Amino acid sequence: MALGKPMDTALYIIAGPLFLISIAAHFYVKLRLRPDDSELDDYYHEFEDQQPGYARYAKWSAITFAGAVVGALLLFVAAVI
Repeated sequence: MALGKPMDTALYIIAGPLFLISIAAHFYVKLRLRPDDSELDDYYHEFEDQQPGYARYAKWSAITFAGAVVGALLLFVAAVI
């Protein structure tokens, strides 16, 4: 299979850094962007997603987690091929 090696290499080159960067960014989001609990206490729990700090945290948390999942899936595909 002559086409397997270049495709594996391309997937590893794309998926490896995507996974590592997404994991690092996810840790950054979880540690630095999470608003203080005292800020969220002022909001009723049904409206806390409208608080700007929490909305930014939730958005970036979902984006970085999705990037890590896509990177892991691409690494799995590269390993299986």
